[in-house]
Amino acid sequence: QVQLNESGGGLVQPGGSLRLSCAASGGPLIRVMAWYRQGSGLERDFVAGILGSGAPAYSDSAVGRFTVSRANGENTFYLQMNELEPDDTDVYYCHVRLSQGSGFWGRGTQVTVSS
Repeated sequence: QVQLNESGGGLVQPGGSLRLSCAASGGPLIRVMAWYRQGSGLERDFVAGILGSGAPAYSDSAVGRFTVSRANGENTFYLQMNELEPDDTDVYYCHVRLSQGSGFWGRGTQVTVSS
């Protein structure tokens, strides 16, 4: 059973930056992961992720502002978010997928962008 621990959320002013972290434990080395966001009563939307090839992928709103990465050889992933806007306010979730297809979600971390 893989467990995910997200951290790094918080309150930041518009134009500021945050770095989210997702530490996965209890499983093999993970190749595929993604960050999602979810507002109250809404579906989770893709933000950024790492594909099986190792290449990053981004939503249109994340391109040029956010960077997804991982610690070398470890099951720790990051989402560097720059130039944050009030519209980026949401709960951000980490999702990982194992090679056999099982997927796991973290509990989420709140990001609030406000002056």
